[in-house]
Amino acid sequence: MSRKKANAKPKATNKAATKRNDAGPKLLSGGNPQIPKGDGNKPVQDYIAAMPSWKHDVGRTLDELIVNTVPDVRKAVRWNTPFYGIEGRGWFLSVHCFTKYVKVTFLNGGSLNPPPPVESKYEAVRSLHIHEEDELDENQLADWIRQASELPGDELF
Repeated sequence: MSRKKANAKPKATNKAATKRNDAGPKLLSGGNPQIPKGDGNKPVQDYIAAMPSWKHDVGRTLDELIVNTVPDVRKAVRWNTPFYGIEGRGWFLSVHCFTKYVKVTFLNGGSLNPPPPVESKYEAVRSLHIHEEDELDENQLADWIRQASELPGDELF
């Protein structure tokens, strides 16, 4: 299995990402970027660019993995959160910054095999929390992304 450190970039890159945020979008509690609502790749890339420190690299890796796994993925930002979905089937995944981790939420994660490890108050929803020192299992993530994209999604908006 392919494993990759969540903070694989040198510290100089992480400092540069933090400085970018000083002049860019406001960071809300937990370091979540405040990005205007929008459809398409641009608002999602704006969100990723504004993710602080090591979280920026995680966001970029997740976005690349999602696009490589689901080439026809639809993207949007709502509620300061990037969403990924399939046209006509709804949203299957979201990403959100918290103080100590990046949360990857599978909106239909209870149907994935195996299910992602973090339960939700909603039975169908499961998440993965990625901390700075975690190693990403990109093969497992890609499998969850593929499975989730093939299931009916959620039309939240």
